[in-house]
Order: sequence, then structure tokens, then C-alpha cells
Amino acid sequence: MKKILSILAVIAVFANTSCKEEKKEDSKVNSQMERVMAIHDEVMPKMGSMGKMVGELSAKEDSTELGMQYANAKKGLQDAHKAMMDWMQGFGNRFDADEILNGKALTEQKQTWLDEEEEKVKALREQINTSIANAKKLLGEE
Repeated sequence: MKKILSILAVIAVFANTSCKEEKKEDSKVNSQMERVMAIHDEVMPKMGSMGKMVGELSAKEDSTELGMQYANAKKGLQDAHKAMMDWMQGFGNRFDADEILNGKALTEQKQTWLDEEEEKVKALREQINTSIANAKKLLGEE
């Protein structure tokens, strides 16, 4: 009887440990998805101000050296905006709403994609913030 109880205790401990490991892995994926979405949520509201700055820079463009700086800053903002739209489309093509919003488990392939998307969105954040800072500096808003 003691032997059976010992075996059952070992099985219970093993089952509990494996469930905890699975939960840790799910939590890691969920937190990674949350990090990716947090970066998106951080930069998405900046799209409107980027559009406004594009208009302001366009009005100041001309053939002078300063005018060309305005044109370059405008192009930087437009490129960053396009990169954001492209990233969102690509991300949406790779993941469904349940994976993004509800923490649905990812396949091995999708986990690899999430790793890639996290790096892409970090680079995107840098591109957006740099283009905004450059435009603000030229427009005298800093």
C-alpha cells in the first residue's frame, strides 16, 4: 500500500511539474505577444502627428539646402508611416485575433514568427521615433 501511495505521489508531482512548465511556456509566449502589442500601441498614436508634420514640412520644401532637409525629414516620416502599415499587415497575416488578443497557443512556426516580429517592431519603433525627432528638430518643436 505504501508503495502504491509513493508511486501515486511521484506521478502527482510529475504531472504538477509538467503542467507548471507548460504554463510557464504559455506565459512566456503571452508576455512576448503582449510586449509586441505594447510597442505597437506605443507608436500607433504617433501616426496622426506624423501626418501633420508631413504637411508642415511639405510647405517648407524648396530647392535650398534647408528646403532639402525638410524634404528628407518628410520622406523619413513617410517611410516610417509606410513601414508601420506594412508591419501591421504582415503581422495580421501571420497571426489571428485569438493568438493576438486571447493568448491562444502558437505553433512552433508561429513562435519563430513572433520572435521575428518582436525584432521588427522594435526596429520600427526606433525608425518612427527617430523620424519624429528629426522632423520636430527641423520644425523647431524641440
